[in-house]
Amino acid sequence: MYGWNDGMGLWGYVLMSISMVVVWGAIITGIVLLARSLRAPSPYGAHPQPPRMAEDVLAERFARGEIDAAEYQNRLAVLRGHPGT
Repeated sequence: MYGWNDGMGLWGYVLMSISMVVVWGAIITGIVLLARSLRAPSPYGAHPQPPRMAEDVLAERFARGEIDAAEYQNRLAVLRGHPGT
């Protein structure tokens, strides 16, 4: 009388199983991606920059035009331990 008394059949169970795997896979993937985005960055992942040397800073200031050639040479001599040359 109802017409549905045969159950889902084989294909119904196959599709239900596949869809359950897809749904749980999406849920687990979402949780993993969320956990990765909330995790703090590792201090071991990035390489620290080496400390800048005083001569490098002086050369950058000279290149930007903040100091002239005479002042650059004078300060470079002081840094190298030869003041007044």
